[in-house]
Amino acid sequence: MEADIQMPSKKYAADLSSIREAQVRIDPYIRKTPVLSSETLNSVTGRNLYFKCECFQKGGAFKFRGACNAIFSLDDSQAAKGVVTHSSGNHAAALSLAAKLRDIPAYVIVPKTAPKCKVENVNRYGGQVIWSEDSIKSREDTATKVQQETGATLIHPFNDGRIISGQGTISLELLELVPQIDTIIVPISGGGLISGVTLAAKSINPAIRILAAEPKGADDAAQSKAAGEIVKLSETKTIADGLRAFLGELTWPVVRDLVDDIIVVEDSDIIEAMKQCYEILKIAVEPSGAIGLAAVQSHSFRNNPAWKDCKHIGIIVSGGNLDLGVLWDSLNQDGL
Repeated sequence: MEADIQMPSKKYAADLSSIREAQVRIDPYIRKTPVLSSETLNSVTGRNLYFKCECFQKGGAFKFRGACNAIFSLDDSQAAKGVVTHSSGNHAAALSLAAKLRDIPAYVIVPKTAPKCKVENVNRYGGQVIWSEDSIKSREDTATKVQQETGATLIHPFNDGRIISGQGTISLELLELVPQIDTIIVPISGGGLISGVTLAAKSINPAIRILAAEPKGADDAAQSKAAGEIVKLSETKTIADGLRAFLGELTWPVVRDLVDDIIVVEDSDIIEAMKQCYEILKIAVEPSGAIGLAAVQSHSFRNNPAWKDCKHIGIIVSGGNLDLGVLWDSLNQDGL
């Protein structure tokens, strides 16, 4: 079924056409990431799991896809003034790298609490780090000030159709490699990744299930889904530093209408999934990237009869920018 029949292009910020255009635009720059599988993990879960390893993407996370699409969509006059964004890390690094490829400035507002490894990535790729407080308001206010001073184009981390379209290219690659996939589990935060993945996957196969994975300490998306409107939490507390943002007006409609369910997991389960990724898949994965594996092993997924026939499951391993110090502290604290 074609995208414009299943999901009218006017309804959402991206569609299959914009995602395919993004795929062509970013093809010279991105890495087509591998899909890994493990007989051990298949046996443990009783399903066939296919891990789309965006931890091997340039910049260490899926964010490079959306950043590339956004930056190479700019006309020359826009690009000359540079780009500005606010991000806890992965989008900041991705935008810095994409800007470097186009030889334009990137002004990056980073909260003081951002993981050191992610800030180092921004510096490594030539982004100009500008510090803010940890709150979303502080990040946004600082970004607005820089934008006014420089004339740079704001590239929002997730609430941007160009970003959503770029992230959707993951589904195109995954379903081309493993067309039998009947379910995709995706980390959820601001919703750019899951929006793109969902719009592409459900346009290609309307019967495919899309499940979001979210940490208990930042379960605003699950609460939003239950309430039927965007819920923003007064605070978040989770090891998954990349999953602390709240849904935006462009991503929420996709989550509301098309995401089939949201699986909420504890931090201890995320840490255990990180260990399994390292010990079994032999890949280093940040907490946000391991949450899909945690979700498929959770009681709420395994004991839910609605998902008993989910046999071929794609899991988006969203990133590998891991602060090892935080991981060791968490392992010691949880006694794992």
